[in-house]
Amino acid sequence: MSKKILTEDLILERLTDNNVYPPEDIDYSLKLAAIKDHFDFSITSDWGNPDMMFYTETTADGYEVWIATDDDRKPSVNEDIYYYDNDWLEKMADAMKDGSSIFFEDYDDDAANYEFQDVIDEVYDDYFNDKKQEVENELIDEGYEHEDE
Repeated sequence: MSKKILTEDLILERLTDNNVYPPEDIDYSLKLAAIKDHFDFSITSDWGNPDMMFYTETTADGYEVWIATDDDRKPSVNEDIYYYDNDWLEKMADAMKDGSSIFFEDYDDDAANYEFQDVIDEVYDDYFNDKKQEVENELIDEGYEHEDE
């Protein structure tokens, strides 16, 4: 009886059959659509009653600050307000994976926002790795084995 070998190519083939593609083979808009569907989050630039908000404000002395908060009435100075625009979207990946409704002031201008694209890449990588592990487990359940077993 021949052994059914579990290979990376087999896993990728099964993923592709399920419309899940390696991060390097898929563009930004398709990544965003896939993770929105999978994690069931919504994101908009229209103010409403979101779970998380990402926006900018101007201080009394004219400086721009970046805000990432779940309470727009009382954002925490220590945890929600960023003096620089790097890292201000660090909470967004978790909000997406938690299925939150998200207000992102610059959402309509996302093509120019590299930090936002980095968040999409990060969340898609997690999604892809989860899907890859699911497929690998399915194949093992079907009797496939790693070559070194």
